[in-house]
Amino acid sequence: MAKRRKARHYALQALYQWHMAGASTRDIDAEFRSDYDFSVVDRDYFKALLDGVVDDVEALDALYEPLLDRKLSELDPIERSLLRMGSFELRERIDVPYRVVINEAVSLAKKFGAAESFRYINGVLDKLAQQLRGPEVSAAS
Repeated sequence: MAKRRKARHYALQALYQWHMAGASTRDIDAEFRSDYDFSVVDRDYFKALLDGVVDDVEALDALYEPLLDRKLSELDPIERSLLRMGSFELRERIDVPYRVVINEAVSLAKKFGAAESFRYINGVLDKLAQQLRGPEVSAAS
């Protein structure tokens, strides 16, 4: 679990870099692997998150955008990256419980986001989980 947590940590930073600088995922991946100790990271999960989000960013944005209380363009880059990553995991990684996806995103928002952004991330991803994983959410209630 610690390796996946670290993969999400670096994937958030990589997605932020992609969003802000527009570098290719190949270049970002190479940079992260040379700059950080990836022996403590689930490398495949990192790559799946980075490539999965970037390759399908418009569809992921379309999933959570209706749940926002503001325009997509008004989200800060950390919030946007977390919502994209969380949306990807909720949609594509059914092997990961929805609560884990949300808790990990909230934890990263507390670390990297604005003071109260973790509450916003939690609310949006919780609503999205109900849409994408209704049976799992109902069973957990």
